[in-house]
Amino acid sequence: MRFGYWLPVFGGWLRNVEDEGMEASWEYVSRIARRSEEIGFDLTLVAELNLNDIKGMEAPSLDAWSTAAALAAVTRSLELMVAVRPTFHPPALLAKQAANIDRISGGRLSLNVVSSWWATEARKYGIPFDRHDERYARTAEWIQVVKGMWTQPEFSFQGDYYTIEEGILEPKPVQSPWPTLYAGGESPTGRATIATHCDAWLTHGDPPEIIGPKVAGMREERERLGLGPMTFGAAGYAVVRATEADARREVERITNVRQSARGFANYQDFVQHSKLERTVSLEDYSVSNRGLRSGLVGTPEQVAERILEFEAAGVDLLLLQFSPQHEEMERFAEQVIPLVREASVGV
Repeated sequence: MRFGYWLPVFGGWLRNVEDEGMEASWEYVSRIARRSEEIGFDLTLVAELNLNDIKGMEAPSLDAWSTAAALAAVTRSLELMVAVRPTFHPPALLAKQAANIDRISGGRLSLNVVSSWWATEARKYGIPFDRHDERYARTAEWIQVVKGMWTQPEFSFQGDYYTIEEGILEPKPVQSPWPTLYAGGESPTGRATIATHCDAWLTHGDPPEIIGPKVAGMREERERLGLGPMTFGAAGYAVVRATEADARREVERITNVRQSARGFANYQDFVQHSKLERTVSLEDYSVSNRGLRSGLVGTPEQVAERILEFEAAGVDLLLLQFSPQHEEMERFAEQVIPLVREASVGV
């Protein structure tokens, strides 16, 4: 199992807690990133939103791509998975930018390709907002252009959304044939696009018994397409305490939902413009990315056991959220990661 985490570019993950003690600043996130690779984390996901969907649209949020470029220069081993939305980035230009960051990092960049969901943000930034299936059609073309620019000396493309005439990109990325392309999607259209064009599939929080069949289905689809194995990742919010009762008290604190919270309208926008398989509850609203559904709550031993269940279900990577980030990551690294590593070695 690899351990990743969401970089706190929004100042936290809890929609019901005003101040989580983790400001959205370069000083804070750079300290987190440098420390994380020292204590056993493998990857950070840098989310991309120009508005803050956790703390309210008027709250600060860091730009993903300039942050990633800066992190590439001050970290040494951490994989930098940067979210990118095709509607916000022309593919050939993004391919150029990403290739340069991959070189700065020494080959540690990866992309999380996100087919945009936030109509309000798109409108406020003057970006077209496609309907659901059209977003994935655009994404499929976008990925083809990015891969072509990364791999071919001269690349041309004619599609419904993009046209490239004899495009040239030098220098290429360090990684060959290209940096890993992750993506998440639960609809049939989303899964089909990801299986065809990406290297890895990500899911929001769910228990291992729900994620396992989805992983198996994606593996079958890849085999049907004659493509190689995929990597599978899942999101989760971790609460580690000395006793199960202490962990449950923390969950009660962070899920004290107030529908008047500033992020609630943004959350409703996400639900309305996504095709989710399950009803999303107000508890899911309180912690982003359905993180509590993963069940990473309890004593170090209980959380480690749960992680091993994810591993058995085919999950290779956990994308974790913590609050407050620095303190809880230290606790997780000290108390949980060694238990998982020891158990995996013993298998």
